[in-house]
Amino acid sequence: MGLIENVLFPVDFSPSSIGMAAYVKRAAAMFGAQVSLVHVVNPISYNGLELYARSLYEVADEHLSIGRERLDSFLTAEFPVSECPRIVAAGDAATEIARVARESKFDLIVMPTHAGYFRRMLLGSTTAKVLDSAACPVLTSRHAETIAPHPIEHREWLCAIGLSADSARVLRFAREATAIAHARLTILHAVQSADKSLPVQLDLEEQLQSTERRAAAERIAELERKIGLEAPVRIAVGSIKDALLQAARQSDADVLMIGRNPHPGAAGRLRDLTYAVVRDSPFPVLSI
Repeated sequence: MGLIENVLFPVDFSPSSIGMAAYVKRAAAMFGAQVSLVHVVNPISYNGLELYARSLYEVADEHLSIGRERLDSFLTAEFPVSECPRIVAAGDAATEIARVARESKFDLIVMPTHAGYFRRMLLGSTTAKVLDSAACPVLTSRHAETIAPHPIEHREWLCAIGLSADSARVLRFAREATAIAHARLTILHAVQSADKSLPVQLDLEEQLQSTERRAAAERIAELERKIGLEAPVRIAVGSIKDALLQAARQSDADVLMIGRNPHPGAAGRLRDLTYAVVRDSPFPVLSI
């Protein structure tokens, strides 16, 4: 069984969904995966007049029928109906997307964050909830409407890791994914600066002798040996999020991979950097 064989593409018929189609096609082509589209009809969209005139069951059935019709005619050139299954569900969008992905054993969810400054600051409630509850990796981007993915031949991937017990899992995934995709992998790591007001420093001579930097380089080398990986490493110094993002901006990469805390809920994933990195990354983020 391959690493990614089934990709779930949640759509809401927005320009962001249309823009994200190119990323979905690219991922499917690289991994030889099948794509399924899912649309969730939220009962919140029912209006009072409908519910006054008809029963809740009738209104729900009509909205599901409309959703199926729209989904069956959406992006048919990119994802032919005969080749790409279409799934319609009802309920809270994020909850249903995570449920469908889990119950049907999807290997990857690809979805946009939606544009707009205010929504970008919040990531978009649906995307944030999916990141928090999905069991599989999630690829997302806030650039879907304005930036097309690199040509299929361009495969430069970054993997940002800390030095936690979860880092080995993240690197194993990165190793396997880049091998399948024939991509070039670079590892990023950020060392928290003692003085958060200092600018980010990348590979500067004055940092080479620092205890933290040397210890980080040794630990990463140990991790690489442990999982059988050999990739260049870039260590940035500064506030963790800013250092990672500035290091990423020095690369013309296709995707930034980052570990997602394996423990869902407020005590787990909400405490990590995933949301902040996804919100501000210069290119798509694959949270693992």
